[in-house]
Amino acid sequence: MENITSDLKEKNLQGNEWRDQAEWRRCRGTTQWAGPPSTNPYGNYTVVDTVPKELLHMVDSHWYQFPPMNPLWYSLVGFWMVVMGCLSVAGNFVVIWVFMNTKSLRTPANLLVVNLAMSDFLMMFTMFPPMVISCYWQTWTLGAFFCEIYAFLGSLFGCVSIWTMVFITADRYNVIVKGVSAEPLTSGGAMTRIAGTWAASLAWCLPPFFGWNRYVPEGNMTACGTDYLTETTLSKSYLWVYSVWAKKMGVKSLRSEEAQKTSAECRLAKVALMTVTLWFMAWTPYFIINWGGMFNKPMVTPIFSIWGSVFAKANAVYNPIVYAISHPKYRAALEKKLPCLACATEGQTGGSDASSTNTAQVSEKTESA
Repeated sequence: MENITSDLKEKNLQGNEWRDQAEWRRCRGTTQWAGPPSTNPYGNYTVVDTVPKELLHMVDSHWYQFPPMNPLWYSLVGFWMVVMGCLSVAGNFVVIWVFMNTKSLRTPANLLVVNLAMSDFLMMFTMFPPMVISCYWQTWTLGAFFCEIYAFLGSLFGCVSIWTMVFITADRYNVIVKGVSAEPLTSGGAMTRIAGTWAASLAWCLPPFFGWNRYVPEGNMTACGTDYLTETTLSKSYLWVYSVWAKKMGVKSLRSEEAQKTSAECRLAKVALMTVTLWFMAWTPYFIINWGGMFNKPMVTPIFSIWGSVFAKANAVYNPIVYAISHPKYRAALEKKLPCLACATEGQTGGSDASSTNTAQVSEKTESA
């Protein structure tokens, strides 16, 4: 054992000659697959060892102090992403298909729901395959440019989701609190809001490509995100604005006498509030990681950085489930189109129309009033 230890120390001093991680694992007496050869310029054994050379300029020196992660973590995260990815892609596709192929669901308010499902669908469709590949190789192997694109897409679709949720909840608030006096949401208004969500999100997520912060590999080296370790004020300011901008997207309380009289709209409002709450639950770990990286670097480890990806990606799975359980007319349509996926509701037959009041019906009341 002493001979192996002294050999490792001697090899470590030789720097570039001791690059082959497979040899290191052999000296430790293991036959475990070691992945790509090491590119670590420091010569020690860290989570950065197998990162491709073209990515090294994007990796902060903070990560060179952490040893390689246990391969079990990569397997667990990869398995989790496969499950979440399949559920999200399938679930959101069903939401889009049901809403767009059911005449009674093609209302202005539900265009926002479709936009939410679309952003969630695109997030997992583009996010989970690269991460599964990275978990297999135990490092990011898809190149520096795609790392930036990956992080950009994750940020873009996340922003689109939260803005869409805000508009959905604001619409529910408008209908419930103001009742028949509320100005109905039109198709043009819904499309304007949808275009606004994409335009605002795109404008916000492009600056890291041009020097205001940047997109870099996460500490676990299987995903990419915003840079929260660079000490410059310019880089930190992006995260400060990002955090405040997202956290202020709250919604007003829906407690009112009018709300109590509109039970169907209340249920739809609860759906909107639930999706916003779940969004915050999903993205708060990223918020903690980003602020930890800026103000308390020792707390940010490669394993700790995993939780941001795990929770954030799972958010795209929640919304289809929430709507399947809580949206009355969606459940009725799902029961007709895909009975195997729908759960029968109490009193659904003959009563679903009365319990599925939507924005279109409220609009009719407004016009008659």
